[in-house]
Amino acid sequence: MKKLAIVLTLALATAFAASAAFAADGKTLYAKCAGCHGADGTKTAQSKALKGLSADAFTKAMEGYKAKKFGGPKKAVMEGQAAALSPDDIKALAAYVSKF
Repeated sequence: MKKLAIVLTLALATAFAASAAFAADGKTLYAKCAGCHGADGTKTAQSKALKGLSADAFTKAMEGYKAKKFGGPKKAVMEGQAAALSPDDIKALAAYVSKF
């Protein structure tokens, strides 16, 4: 019985470590965003500024784009970008962007 408990504990620890290794990294994900939003989230000619957004505001916007219920004239671009993001990706990006 002790051997089974040890094996299960090791299996769970390995699974947890593997999932943590694949966790979304906001900085890495933001590399795609930087082309339009700038390296530090400042407004460019093509986009709105992300600098100064809270994590909640960013998340709400991204979820809105994903649901196709948010945005202005250029929303189709953001809808396509948001569609490819998982909830964990959005959370990681929100945490990263909120620190600009």
